Amino acid sequence: MNQDLGKGNIKSLFIKLAIPAVCAQIINLMYNIVDRIYIGHIPDIGAYALTGVGLFAPILMLLNAFATLVGSSGAPLAAIEMGKQNNEKANHIMGNCFSLLILFSILLTILFSIFCPYLLTIFGASKNTLPYALDYAHIYILGSVFVLIVLGMNPFISTQGFSKISMMTTMIGALINLVLDPVFIFGFHMGVKGAALATVLSQSVGALWILKFLTGKKTILKLQKKNLILNTSIFIPCLYLGISPFIMVSTESLLSICFTSSLSFYGGDVAVGAMTIITSLAQLVNMPLQGICQGAQPLISYNYGAGNKERVRKAFFTAFKTAIVFTFSFWILIQFFPKFFVSIFSSNQELIQYASWSLRIYMACIFSTGFQNSCQQSFLALGQAKVSIFLAILRKIVLLIPLIYILPYFFSNKVFAIFLAEPVSDCIAAFITTLVFMKKFDRILDLK
Repeated sequence: MNQDLGKGNIKSLFIKLAIPAVCAQIINLMYNIVDRIYIGHIPDIGAYALTGVGLFAPILMLLNAFATLVGSSGAPLAAIEMGKQNNEKANHIMGNCFSLLILFSILLTILFSIFCPYLLTIFGASKNTLPYALDYAHIYILGSVFVLIVLGMNPFISTQGFSKISMMTTMIGALINLVLDPVFIFGFHMGVKGAALATVLSQSVGALWILKFLTGKKTILKLQKKNLILNTSIFIPCLYLGISPFIMVSTESLLSICFTSSLSFYGGDVAVGAMTIITSLAQLVNMPLQGICQGAQPLISYNYGAGNKERVRKAFFTAFKTAIVFTFSFWILIQFFPKFFVSIFSSNQELIQYASWSLRIYMACIFSTGFQNSCQQSFLALGQAKVSIFLAILRKIVLLIPLIYILPYFFSNKVFAIFLAEPVSDCIAAFITTLVFMKKFDRILDLK
């Protein structure tokens, strides 16, 4: 497949790469969304349990951020080296990235195990929701090594052109999770603990699947012992390029803290519960959108490394148009049918009503993420670390977090003002990101 990246029809290759990537992202959603659907429907305690699990989201996002720091940067750099026909260096990059993931997983498991109760209280946990948050957190944190391997190493499979194998990684784990969730939660009466255990076990199977493939005969890049020894000349460029996606994901954790703490103060547990549902639904657009961008990444990176500017250009605009159509379609569905989507997660009528109106506000400009993400991810595929870092900081740190605290001063309905911060920052950031990309795109290609 990697030879086809430099010669085959761009649209056909994009479809072949994007469809499995999108499917993989949708399937990956099942890990968290299925948990929350089952938890939200536990008799009597469903609303509190769902809110408690939602309060664990900042820690979960930080775990994902460290996987992204390694995988989302190492994979494009490996693809660029493959485009240069330098598979030995690409192998070295992959080996160092694997070692980093193991190191990060050990450190994060220790830190989060110690500070988890304190952090959850800061995030807005009440006496009603803290026990459920802790039950979920303790088990999930112990399995974080599997989470980092799956999220951090799977990009190295898709970047070689093995998109179907990459999709199978998430499909296997998600299907196991789908089966184990009701068994552990309801069959064994484990409740929230059962949901966490099901997720950890399913992620462990996904991790074993990845390791088996990357050490097997079919893979182009091989995970070998000689490449596991950390080399600063190899992993530092990966971490440098990975700062941008790390900021994008880790600031989601900070955003979650800002949202939940503010909503807890102004709206109580029901507002935090609504935010849990909304963030779950936001993944329905964000993760498939990420899959669309992942479909273009090997095409962009490989042809950029090979010096084929026209193919890079075609790959980007194919992904750009697809992303815009997808996000506009999702925006229409959310605005017309908010209650349908919310009711998937809870049967509590107060929570359904509260989350339905707030969902429409929060996602009022969700269509703009198609512009922003396609440009942002293309900068990463081209190895442009500095501008990616700036754009990652812009939307969340410069715009959204200040707006969460500033807008309530201008509205009598404080909760409405907090949710309004999201669409305002989305539109501004998307406009600036698209403008910057279109101005720099040709210049980047001319420098190659």
